[in-house]
Amino acid sequence: MTARRMAPVDEQMRVLMAGTEFGDPATRVTMERELRARIEEDRPLRVYCGFDPTKVDLHLGHTVPLRKMRQFQDFGHQVTFLVGSFTALIGDPTGKDRTRPMLTPEEIAENAKTYTEQAFAVLDAERTTIAFNGDWLSKLGFADVIRLTAQFTVAQFLRRDNFAKRYEGGDPIHISEFLYAMMQAYDADHMDTDIQIGGTDQTFNLMAGRQLQEANGHRPQVCITLPILVGTDGHEKMSKSLGNYIGITESPTDMFGKTMSIPDDAIATYFTLVTPLHPNEVEEVRSGLEAGALRPMDAKKRLAETIVGIFHGTAEGAAAREYFESTFQRRETPDEMPEHALAGPTVLADVLTESGLAASKGEVRRLVQQGGVQVNGERVDDANVKVSPGDEVRVGRHRFLRLVTQ
Repeated sequence: MTARRMAPVDEQMRVLMAGTEFGDPATRVTMERELRARIEEDRPLRVYCGFDPTKVDLHLGHTVPLRKMRQFQDFGHQVTFLVGSFTALIGDPTGKDRTRPMLTPEEIAENAKTYTEQAFAVLDAERTTIAFNGDWLSKLGFADVIRLTAQFTVAQFLRRDNFAKRYEGGDPIHISEFLYAMMQAYDADHMDTDIQIGGTDQTFNLMAGRQLQEANGHRPQVCITLPILVGTDGHEKMSKSLGNYIGITESPTDMFGKTMSIPDDAIATYFTLVTPLHPNEVEEVRSGLEAGALRPMDAKKRLAETIVGIFHGTAEGAAAREYFESTFQRRETPDEMPEHALAGPTVLADVLTESGLAASKGEVRRLVQQGGVQVNGERVDDANVKVSPGDEVRVGRHRFLRLVTQ
């Protein structure tokens, strides 16, 4: 990249600092000052974020650091997607109350392939360097590891919240878990990075990288930390286990519908962390909501359409919006829906379980009690009501079933 292609410093700072979150004001001031100094050098900065391929299907929460990486890319900086092919053998202990199970090299390789393919829905594949930390960490000898551990103290690690709780509770803490942060620090030093990106839960590991770089006579990296995206419930961290996630491989209509379910106070945060909107545009949304000039429903529809567009294309985003508006706002049923064949009148609970719309009759009863089941547009209050060919069943917001003759 040539110098003339780099954007003005103030413009880069506004975009790159948007959505960042640091543990305290002093750290923010330090990182902001150091980032500005690097950008003022008017050169492509070396930026990376590490990803342990412990999961196969990503959700929006996983894309938050990817979005920040993409912003660096768009300003002409050099971005490396680092696959933790070696660190994944241990598993990141961050936020865990027990030792994580180790993955096999085969599991890691398979997960890494899927992970990178999905990541390119956000990153520009042609401008992304893929690296594997096993290429250098696996070559370290025992003497190298001893020298690495000499740069850190046990007291440092025991001050970490998750380790402190486990230590006080008498739960085991393995030495390998201490090594995780050291290996991540070694990654930063080995690649001579200018910037490392991570979640706020990664602050300790990112700072360890600064410490090791400085100890080895190198310029310490700038740490860009980002908040953990809340799920559709607006409270808990987005997680598949909690069921409050939006998967990036979900269908456009499901993705749109789930986005519409987020609470109003999370709208601006989602725009900032997971969409390509400029901070000025996000501020317009935020101020419009606060002033009452923009309805939360309209803001969420724009958000949902944007998110679907990122992963499925703009046409699918527009189609998902039209589907939502016609089906849920105008209460129209979709022209096309799954069909289930019946020989004759059948109990609703049996139909929903046999068709896969519910896992069990107990779930059907719960859905009915919550008012989440309709037959031909009318809410039902009995899971044992009979339905017949020709009826249309709706479960929740966006699941439909048309009953046909067997």
